[in-house]
Amino acid sequence: MPHPLEVSASGSPKIFYVWYILGACFVILFFNSGARIAFSVLFNPMLADLGWKRGAISSAFFLHMTVFGLSLVVVGRLYDRHGPQWVLIIATLFLTVGYTLTAWITELWQFYLAYGVLAAIGIGGTSVPLVAALMSKWFHKWRGAAISLTLCGSALGQFILVPLLTRFLGYYDWRAAYLVIGGVVLIVNITLVVTIIRGDPESMGEKPFGDDDAAALREASPPQLARDFTLSEALRTRSLWLFLMVMFVCGGGDFLISTHLIPWVTDYGVAVETAGDMLAWYGLLSMMGLLVVGPASDLIGNKMPIALTFVIRIILFVLVLQRQSPAMFYTFALAFGFTHLMTAPLTPTLVGKLYGFSNVGVIAGLVTTIHHLSGGFWAYVGGLSFDLTGSYHLAFIISAIMALAALVCCLFIREERQAH
Repeated sequence: MPHPLEVSASGSPKIFYVWYILGACFVILFFNSGARIAFSVLFNPMLADLGWKRGAISSAFFLHMTVFGLSLVVVGRLYDRHGPQWVLIIATLFLTVGYTLTAWITELWQFYLAYGVLAAIGIGGTSVPLVAALMSKWFHKWRGAAISLTLCGSALGQFILVPLLTRFLGYYDWRAAYLVIGGVVLIVNITLVVTIIRGDPESMGEKPFGDDDAAALREASPPQLARDFTLSEALRTRSLWLFLMVMFVCGGGDFLISTHLIPWVTDYGVAVETAGDMLAWYGLLSMMGLLVVGPASDLIGNKMPIALTFVIRIILFVLVLQRQSPAMFYTFALAFGFTHLMTAPLTPTLVGKLYGFSNVGVIAGLVTTIHHLSGGFWAYVGGLSFDLTGSYHLAFIISAIMALAALVCCLFIREERQAH
């Protein structure tokens, strides 16, 4: 297996290109996390300025997540066929245009078009699923750890950018925030795509990390006659349907909490800046979850770490329904944040283990589509339930029951190469 550094013919250290890819993906996710989480931070300022109800703004987020989720299957197929560069460039342009137009909205239909459709397409091509699929191609060994390390960019970005964005609102309004985010993402993404990002290590004369070990293992093992699954073939297996149900519940919990955390805790008198800090620490703890789950998946597989996320969430929902206090809110935010990204590196690795990596982009894209469709729906349900009942209690009760159902589904997934 290659080491991160080797000595070149001139005697100077040579860094394998795979580490440039990892670093570029880390930076892309760092800044794109600002675009992803901006909705939660700007939720209350938009309510105050536009006079809309929580259900109305949440409905735009539902549309955004629906378009985003549906775009992932298309993005995954385009990535499998053409590589990541043009996908990232075109998606970045969509995101920037969408955020620029969002800064000028005055009507709900304008918000639907700018944020719900255009920005959603942009997020779909610059987000975690595409980056995870890219890293799967560049790493044969330590794949889970590499994906987790890359996705830490998103978590660290949330930790750093949420407080900055919250304090930015002390000087400028939410419209200026959308303009700044769109501009920064445009500059960062285009620069890194043009200078560094490549989708095929073989075309550059490089090998995926750990390829030598993988080749030796293949030579020492009996020949494998099974070919990789297509999407339609994978959909005929029980394990994929169980995984889809698990990820439906996972996405609902992720975006119910990350979208409504700030409005929820400020309803109980928590200061806006403190609520923003909670969301930032939520992001940092999601990085801790990534650092744990990636290496763990390389050692014990994917199913049990996924199951653990739902055990933690069931306990948290029960606790927060019993007691609401600043200390409990912080505990909830930290622990739930720890689980927030745990399934992200596990999705492509589990899909690859079950069905092979030839079509990992499109199969993992479908899984992530279901995850985000549910996320948008439950973010909308959270806002609607508040408008109808005056609290988020009902949404939390249903989420706890769903987490229990997901735990059961997860335990029945057969974590082994599926047979045709």
